[in-house]
Amino acid sequence: MMKIDRRAALALLAGLAATTVSGPASALAITDYSDDSLPKLEAWGKPYLLDFYASWCVTCAAQQRVLDSLIKADPRYASILIVRVDWDKYGRGELVQRMAIPRRSTLVMMRGATELGRLVAETREDKIAALLELGVS
Repeated sequence: MMKIDRRAALALLAGLAATTVSGPASALAITDYSDDSLPKLEAWGKPYLLDFYASWCVTCAAQQRVLDSLIKADPRYASILIVRVDWDKYGRGELVQRMAIPRRSTLVMMRGATELGRLVAETREDKIAALLELGVS
């Protein structure tokens, strides 16, 4: 396991904060995936949600609406960073192949390099809430 020192952790958090979507205090923290960000996220040690999405994907948009609704209902979910993996850019990439991601609209809860759970093309609020619970428990 790669150790991360305090300075690197602060730099990671500052970088993530700089790319986070701004909004109300209870907004979900969202950042875009890059190949360089994955080792930092894995070393971070906190839960994060990989959201394999496409801007044109209707299911992805429905998932986002559910995520927005869930954060309004339960602010504990705001502590989970959502890392959006653009399917059009990374859909044939190493991450997708290594994780055996079958399609866009896949949500994967991670802690470090460990997968805690996943949903594929799921838009039911109770299922997405159960996945988020893996990141707050």
